[in-house]
Amino acid sequence: MRVLSGIQPSGRLHIGNFFGAMRQHLQLQAEHDGFYFIADYHALTSNPAPSDIAKHTLDVAMDYIALGLDTKKTVFWRQSDVPQVTELAWILSCITPMGLLQRCTSYKDKVAQGISPNHGLFAYPVLQAADILIFHSNLVPVGADQKQHIEVTRDIAGFFNNAYGQVLTIPNEHIIESVAVVPGIDGQKMSKSDGNTIEIFEPESIVKKKVMRIVTDSTPVESPKDPEKCNVFALLKLVASSGELKDWENRYRNGGMGYGEAKKRLAELLIEYFKPYRHRRAELEKNHGYIKELLANGASRAKAVASKTLLDVRKAVGLGAYNV
Repeated sequence: MRVLSGIQPSGRLHIGNFFGAMRQHLQLQAEHDGFYFIADYHALTSNPAPSDIAKHTLDVAMDYIALGLDTKKTVFWRQSDVPQVTELAWILSCITPMGLLQRCTSYKDKVAQGISPNHGLFAYPVLQAADILIFHSNLVPVGADQKQHIEVTRDIAGFFNNAYGQVLTIPNEHIIESVAVVPGIDGQKMSKSDGNTIEIFEPESIVKKKVMRIVTDSTPVESPKDPEKCNVFALLKLVASSGELKDWENRYRNGGMGYGEAKKRLAELLIEYFKPYRHRRAELEKNHGYIKELLANGASRAKAVASKTLLDVRKAVGLGAYNV
């Protein structure tokens, strides 16, 4: 089956990106036909500086490859290198009801967060639908909180197929249930926009400092603590073995342990977990030309699929010289 997912180049990737999505992407590529892209068109909705979007795109590519993305098996490209998706987005816009977009919670949430409203932000679900549908994707891995995105895509595909015939493949979501929301150092969901992240490949000394700043409550050392309400324990769940995690749970509940002990061990485990990938990431940093070549090759493979789908869509709606 074909699996598709994209990630915005809005900054250096953090452990929330990895444990919340990237790890699952890397696992799925072994079992399915993977199509993964860097969503730079989508990043434009927040009006980033041109130099930032170019730099972050390269960083995301290096991070994915360092972490084990197999670009021989998996199609990996920069979204803007396959412009067919924007043409399909316009065609889909013409059959998408306004009410469907007005009901999307992501637009309301982002505006509430202070992001300046623009048409791109409002019409984001249509471009996202084009991303998915142009590659006849079967599965789209998402967290449970993103299920609405896939429901909207399924609706849009249904509207099109009902109007023009069975041209587009209606995808299914692949809900990632195994990982909870990854807390940032302030206890809120880890997010680049909130500045509460622990980056995957930042210097180890910075990782240690950030871990020691993780927000905890004021329970005294000698008192029992609830591990399920602790941000440090939530992160330990991601990197500690089951045996060690059980030991930490007992220490929390029995009392006599300070949060500083758990933080120090968490920092050690995070550094240890990503250490095998650091050397590869450092090597890639020295060869940007190689990364750009990989993205260009991926774009060529993606275009071959996208162009065929777009041709079928154009024929269906009556566009092109062959319909004259």
